Amino acid sequence: MDNQLRSLYQERSRESDTLGILLIQKKEAMSPLTDGFDAILLVISQNIQEQWYVHHYRHEEQRTQVITVNKEELNTWLAAGSNRRAVEWILQGKILFDRNEYISSIKDRLEAFPFELRKKRLCIEFAHLIRRYQEGKDLYLAGHYLDAFNHILHALHHWARLAVIENGFHPELTLWRQVKSIDAEVYKLYDELVSGEESLEKKIDLLLIASEFSLASKTNLACTHLIEVMDKKVTPWEIQELLIETDLVEYSFDLSILLEHLIKKQIVKEVHIESQTGDFYLRAYQVVKPS
Repeated sequence: MDNQLRSLYQERSRESDTLGILLIQKKEAMSPLTDGFDAILLVISQNIQEQWYVHHYRHEEQRTQVITVNKEELNTWLAAGSNRRAVEWILQGKILFDRNEYISSIKDRLEAFPFELRKKRLCIEFAHLIRRYQEGKDLYLAGHYLDAFNHILHALHHWARLAVIENGFHPELTLWRQVKSIDAEVYKLYDELVSGEESLEKKIDLLLIASEFSLASKTNLACTHLIEVMDKKVTPWEIQELLIETDLVEYSFDLSILLEHLIKKQIVKEVHIESQTGDFYLRAYQVVKPS
């Protein structure tokens, strides 16, 4: 296959902006890793104007997808987990071209997966988990059980990814096969939710109780990233300051509900600032210092 694709990647390897090229080959009849294509060529560049763009090719029976991505966008995919396939592309792909060992260094760091890399991913998944849990709980209390089931199921997926990352692994596309060997408790909750014989109302009720305990026990570790960012500023943060903070952009949508959770857990405190609107005070936020 390398020979068939040579003309596609050799031209790109000669471009001065190209940092590396990876080949990801289909391993199964229908492979989500390659979008069903026989192969993906991932081209990493440093100066393309677009964040990423795609070309599709066919050579005889061979179908190939060429994805060219800006290095900054790739870093965002890897740091935030916004493109879960990207990690597997780097870890499983065959390096065809590697300028100054650019891809090799990324691969080594992903394989090591130090806490410095994991802490943002943990906070992102926890923020998503908090939102899905709260929305599911509200819908359950309102009697909308099917909608509540949908949100609790999504909350479990974030819980599962949280467990995988916490144990030092990258979440895979086959998440539940992975979780089964890493966190049997989370897998059991998922299995009971989708295949248990209890009524839908009872299953959701049990999941909400289990989720409440998990949220309490995982809060400190999962929110390390946010706490460290907030600690960089001595004065309280207004919400808009946090929303535009570059290091928080990947979970800014869930930031408000996450802050409310941290206030309940007495990890963050609410600070009132006088405003120009009558008796209204601006709410600001500050990390609670240990006494």
